[in-house]
Amino acid sequence: MRIGAFQLSGPLPELREPHALAMLRPWIDAGNVGALGLLEVERQFGSEQIATLARPGSFYDFTRYRPTIFVQDGSRQLSVPNTVVTVARPPDGPDLVIIKMLEPHMFGEVYVDSVLSLLEALGVRRYVWVGSMYDMVPHTRPLLVSGGAIGEGVEKEIRRLKVLPTQYEGPSTLTFEIVQRAPLRGIEAMWCIVHLPQYVSIDEDYAGKMRLMQVLHELYGVHVDENDVERALEQNEAIDIAMRDDPDLALVVPHFEERYENRLEDGGRDAIPLPPDVQQFLRELDNRHGHG
Repeated sequence: MRIGAFQLSGPLPELREPHALAMLRPWIDAGNVGALGLLEVERQFGSEQIATLARPGSFYDFTRYRPTIFVQDGSRQLSVPNTVVTVARPPDGPDLVIIKMLEPHMFGEVYVDSVLSLLEALGVRRYVWVGSMYDMVPHTRPLLVSGGAIGEGVEKEIRRLKVLPTQYEGPSTLTFEIVQRAPLRGIEAMWCIVHLPQYVSIDEDYAGKMRLMQVLHELYGVHVDENDVERALEQNEAIDIAMRDDPDLALVVPHFEERYENRLEDGGRDAIPLPPDVQQFLRELDNRHGHG
């Protein structure tokens, strides 16, 4: 069965007042926070794959997202990058449609239309986009979550979760149109982005994952894994050690702490300028880590 560009693996599943949880790779997933979080949801509640793009090469440049070869049961297999849709069924609350999006290089409008058509066909009531970004926040404070909502119910949820209003302006992704257009089809929409310290680059950021899981716990009863808490503490301890060995890094953190407190007091706004030497240090880090 086809819905837009998606091929379903069977008939439309019968879902219980479903909500959709979506993340986007590689953009807006610093430290793989969104990917780790949605994999955890699937692990805790179990999941079944229901759809993928029928022809992913219509949207993806496979010289940029490389297919990979792996060996299974003695046979060489090819894994092709794709957008994968699964369903998880928590014991309480709505079923969860999990959309692990891979950002399209081509025909972005068709991609967005197809995701919206799939949401509508599945009867999704709410679309929740989660992710992470690097920002001028310290590792010494609880990580900030920013976002927004469209729809009376989700606007109340955003306030309950104490999610800071989004202040970001700059380059974005066309897939944000899903958030903007879903309410026109009767689907509530919200987005929650975890802010990670700009001076740290970790392939799997467990402090970020833990903060996202706290949000998903409040929304859907997902548990925060104690192993993740331990991993997050270990990563923060490693940053503390790096600070003792790097005076430039030690100089940055107090400035980020000051900005952090100011943002909490000022409803998410971030207006305190950084000294030139700190700005230069951050530019060098961005170049080294590929953030900028």
